[in-house]
Amino acid sequence: MPENQQGFKDSTRLTKWTVWILYAQVVVGVVAILFNLLEYQVLVNLKNDAFPSPELADAAAEASDTRQAFIGIIQALLFFTSIVLVLKWIYRANDNARRLGAEGMTFTPGWSVGWYFIPILSSWKPYQAMKEIWKASVDPQSWKPQSASSLLPWWWFFWIVSNILGQAAFRLILRAEEIDELITSNIVTQLSDISDIPLTLILIAIISRIYKMQTAHAAKPVGGHSFYSGEPMNSIS
Repeated sequence: MPENQQGFKDSTRLTKWTVWILYAQVVVGVVAILFNLLEYQVLVNLKNDAFPSPELADAAAEASDTRQAFIGIIQALLFFTSIVLVLKWIYRANDNARRLGAEGMTFTPGWSVGWYFIPILSSWKPYQAMKEIWKASVDPQSWKPQSASSLLPWWWFFWIVSNILGQAAFRLILRAEEIDELITSNIVTQLSDISDIPLTLILIAIISRIYKMQTAHAAKPVGGHSFYSGEPMNSIS
């Protein structure tokens, strides 16, 4: 086995868990959008004094707050879990591309993750790192002239939009006191949750495609032997 192919790590389990958590985020995100719509209706009714009595208004507001708190906790748990898994997957994908023979990659496994935490530079460096991983997964032996998928710019577009809307929603929620401010923060939160859906689905597609490309290369016999013994590629949708 060539030196640069030693140490390839089977990422089937990591990829499965990452994809499952991301799908769970999509499902919970859809529920969050529905809950936000319910909250919006409650806020509008409160603004227009549409409830028959103050007691019913208080009950509706309390039920809405309970729903929002519940879904918020679930979203936070899934979000932080997905961050850990996705970053671990990116590190593994970068490392495996190198193990497959990709030489001269600009981004190390550590920095393909680390750039997400550097202000300003996080606006484009992680995209470049993922693009490099994709190209190196298409053809590790001759990766530089390879084309990157059109999925990548769409993924990064929704990443930027989601981050802008998420930060705006968070700031609006913190200082919202009047009913109109609460309605505005609700609308921005809905837009943020909506933008998260295509972002997550595109990321799932990118992860799955890179996983399949890398495992396909790893399964090719090298010197009469395959250096990959994981599950079949189609085990990841």
